[in-house]
Amino acid sequence: MCGVSGIISESLSADGLRRRVGKMGEIQGHRGPDDRDAYVHEGPWGRMGLGFVRLAILDLDTGMQPIRCPADDTVILCNGQIYNYVELRPQVADAPFVSRGDVEVALHLYRKKGISFLNELNGMYAGAIFDPGKRKLFLFRDRFGIKPLYYAAGPDGFAFSSEIKPLYQALDLECRINEARLPTYFVYRYVPGSQTLFRHIMRVPPGAYMEFDLDEKTFSVHRYWNYHVFRKDAPIGLNAAAQGFYDLFQDAVRIRLRADVELGSFISGGIDSSAVAAAAVESHPDMRMYTATFDEPKYDELPEVQRFLKFHAASFSGARLHPAACGRDMLQRLPGIVRAIEEPISLGTILPTDRICEAAARDVKAVLTGEGADEIFAGYRKFMLEMAAAEYSSLSPRLQQKVQQRYPELEGFLALRSANPAERYIQSEALFGGDELNRLLGSRTEEPVFPEDAMPELSGDEHPVNSAIAFESRCRLPDYVVLRLDKLSMRHSLETRTPLLDYRLAEFAAKLPLSMKVNLALDREKFICGYAFAKYGLLDAKTAFRKKQPFTFPMANWLSDTARLPEAIREVLFGDLVKRQNVINPGFVRELADSVTVAEIGPQTLVSQADRLFSVIVFTLWYQAFMRDTGI
Repeated sequence: MCGVSGIISESLSADGLRRRVGKMGEIQGHRGPDDRDAYVHEGPWGRMGLGFVRLAILDLDTGMQPIRCPADDTVILCNGQIYNYVELRPQVADAPFVSRGDVEVALHLYRKKGISFLNELNGMYAGAIFDPGKRKLFLFRDRFGIKPLYYAAGPDGFAFSSEIKPLYQALDLECRINEARLPTYFVYRYVPGSQTLFRHIMRVPPGAYMEFDLDEKTFSVHRYWNYHVFRKDAPIGLNAAAQGFYDLFQDAVRIRLRADVELGSFISGGIDSSAVAAAAVESHPDMRMYTATFDEPKYDELPEVQRFLKFHAASFSGARLHPAACGRDMLQRLPGIVRAIEEPISLGTILPTDRICEAAARDVKAVLTGEGADEIFAGYRKFMLEMAAAEYSSLSPRLQQKVQQRYPELEGFLALRSANPAERYIQSEALFGGDELNRLLGSRTEEPVFPEDAMPELSGDEHPVNSAIAFESRCRLPDYVVLRLDKLSMRHSLETRTPLLDYRLAEFAAKLPLSMKVNLALDREKFICGYAFAKYGLLDAKTAFRKKQPFTFPMANWLSDTARLPEAIREVLFGDLVKRQNVINPGFVRELADSVTVAEIGPQTLVSQADRLFSVIVFTLWYQAFMRDTGI
């Protein structure tokens, strides 16, 4: 887990290039506090500088980057971890290795197989390979975009980085807002796709690589992996599916325990993080575990964590639980959190995520987490709602009544349900509708809300639930879920590992019969996961089939008590900051602030006035940090 950066330029001198790359490393030094280095190459096409900051977790003595092969001068630098490097190394055993870690294995695989080497990697990674013989630079990113990679072009050349702020230093760009993506943010709470809310900054897509021709100064982006939902279910029974899933899960955890430092684990009491922790303690019995706690009982999962650990006392006898308290004072952190994430994300997970990462970073350098299963195995309520809507007309009157009782929002969802899968995907949790967007943004609603480049590959024959899973995996997962996890963990110099995002599990899930993911009759989402974990004794039945508890904070409780809000947030809601920025409607913001209520609001609430207000607060703090403040 580190930070990478690079600049390609014809105008900058070698010394100037080295200084700028060094500055890029300083800006993202939290990603790599242990060491840093730079490499500069001069060719007939110009100069290239590559920079690296290191958080040392594997191969502590020889794993520093960039790594150059003396046989042909190819160079690699990579942020993240290639977990299956042990299994891959025999393929390149005769290569001139200078290290014992994972990244050099990838370099020699590239030298042997070309860019197709990406198909063999299992891990989280974002990096670059410089091939002087071909006069090309390749940027690449893992299948689910667990590790970020941004790029930009300017008068001084082309630059890439693990974070956004270094790009402005590299190319001396003016920080401007991408107004075309404003409606997208205020509908989805984040910005999906290759564009960001910064006008000049782009993302390398997940599961893709960029090929940069150094002679022509042109580049093209290619997908090497797509999440495909199979239209025909695999002929597999429940028990065989459970065995297949469980074996893959155990191996995904096993290879993510490879490290030369102590590892910890996040645990919430839910199925995913509990299963990851339970699998990890089988080989690491003294594992440290971290959980977020709240004073508000509806949001606090500590009792569930304690019940789970007590039930499995024999397995967890040597483990140590570290609660991380999340109180109202967390709102004081919001400006710093927004600046650390860099892209505006207004879901409530950002506050407890930051707190638990801070707690873990005091003790360990890396933790395992439970992210990923909800997206690829359909673990959210919205998937159950989509299944209920798709099957409703074929149900008997008695079952229709039962489903309506479970999902009171179903009637409204059915009345407005779109035939377009992109529109349908956000329908149950869109933050602002068209009229509200017009009030909030004025005339800035002419662009299509959902970006074309964030669309998954769909044939049109998929079941609506499977198409929703495809959207979830293609856009929300990389551009919100793991983005916020990466940025907030690295804010505290902590590596996070996600076994349930092993691509083998995703490809396995894509072939399963839909009833093994969403079981409407039993009212169970992510059914195969719970069934397998209970069947093989990793989890007790109560934990294995516990309903999804969203990881958020008491947003309505905290935001409605305006007298106790931090000054920075009060300035957004009641000062003239919004008016001075002149981007959104201050009158509408004041109305939102006055309308927040705690009545009938809880962790399961998909959209509330508090959610809408929080999106405005996050955006305003983001705009002030990046578009108004100096020293980006």
